[in-house]
Amino acid sequence: MSAPIKPLQNCGKCGLCLAACPVYKVLKEEQASPRARLQLIKAFENHTLESSPLLKELISKCLMCGSCAVACPSGINHYEKFMDMREKMVRDLGETPAIRSLIYLLSRESRIQRGAGMAKLGQKFTTKLTPAWLANKYCMGNIPLKRLPKLNAVPFRKTAATTIPARGARKGCLVYFTGCATNYLYEDTGISMVGILTHLGYEVIIPQDQTCCGIPLMFHGARDQAAENMVTNIRALGAHECDGILVDCTTCGAALKDEYPALIKKRRVKDPQNTQEAWEKLEAAAKRIAEKTTDILSFIVAHKQDLVFDKNLPKLGNVAYHSPCHSRNSFNTQSLVQSLLTELPFMDYTPTPDEAECCGGGGTFFYEHPKTAKKIMDKKIHHLKAVKPKYWLTDCPVCRINLAGNLNESDNIQVLHPVTLIHDALKKDP
Repeated sequence: MSAPIKPLQNCGKCGLCLAACPVYKVLKEEQASPRARLQLIKAFENHTLESSPLLKELISKCLMCGSCAVACPSGINHYEKFMDMREKMVRDLGETPAIRSLIYLLSRESRIQRGAGMAKLGQKFTTKLTPAWLANKYCMGNIPLKRLPKLNAVPFRKTAATTIPARGARKGCLVYFTGCATNYLYEDTGISMVGILTHLGYEVIIPQDQTCCGIPLMFHGARDQAAENMVTNIRALGAHECDGILVDCTTCGAALKDEYPALIKKRRVKDPQNTQEAWEKLEAAAKRIAEKTTDILSFIVAHKQDLVFDKNLPKLGNVAYHSPCHSRNSFNTQSLVQSLLTELPFMDYTPTPDEAECCGGGGTFFYEHPKTAKKIMDKKIHHLKAVKPKYWLTDCPVCRINLAGNLNESDNIQVLHPVTLIHDALKKDP
């Protein structure tokens, strides 16, 4: 995502980005298109357009999926330009209390822990005291509170050892960047990740001092706070000698691979104690992390010949897949995952026509722009129900929240990370 930024003058207004933009495809409004945003940014930079709430809204009505940048024949990095502009809009106009609170929480791991603890208490309170009809009435964006995922009883990293030995002969060592969602929401993903990697013969290291990858902060113009998180993670991940760094979320992976080297190079961290030598070491560490980072599904594809499945396991039934935007645009994994799911003997994978279309989650997009997000999601659910799957798989936790949150209980479709089904199907030790 962080390719060199070509000047805005390179935009030929060809319109190829319109066909790639999930927001434009449902709204059909020029002002919602990527090329329109580029022209607005150009006018702002030329001082012919001033900051305004409307300008901020138009810039924010973007899923930050990166599809426009991939489609652009002029090589313009829309993704980077939009993040720059968001930062300027927040600087000039501020942010909503809800987003300010999110930025505050995600800026420190201790705050995330406290916030998760308070949310857990809130979930217990609402579950016990709120009638079902009321729980379905109140929503976060367009997701009923009742459909939001339950927080882990204990954060995943507190239940997992820092170093987990390989099963059988040790082939190597891998560092696992869990991200916030696995740590606080989806422990099943973390358990499955560790189970698969140790099954493949790898020792797994889970740094306990890692924190939010910083992408949510960057999306909301808080690049200085994001850079501080990134330094924390660079030091946490770089402290371990390993053969690779694995992520279960490709948004986190895109941060490690693309944003960390770029942001550290810009020296966005305000730390006067960092000498030239310290900065050079930090940049070198960020580059090494970027080179070693891969997503779990790509890793499984590369090692699938070493997976040993339980031959007596009955078929799980029909399975569909949603390809997250960062999986598709940053890691280019869609075809790899399709081939993997097709070859797995314990499931029947059926692609949907819009498998690679954005789900409308986009970090907090489903909360900030619920009507637009719902239009995007309704199309996906329509195509999904034609397939009649038992499971809907995706390797992005925000997509998982959005997909599951927009289904009804009566649909009887379970939304999971693919690693959960893969891990469950592995042959267990005798």
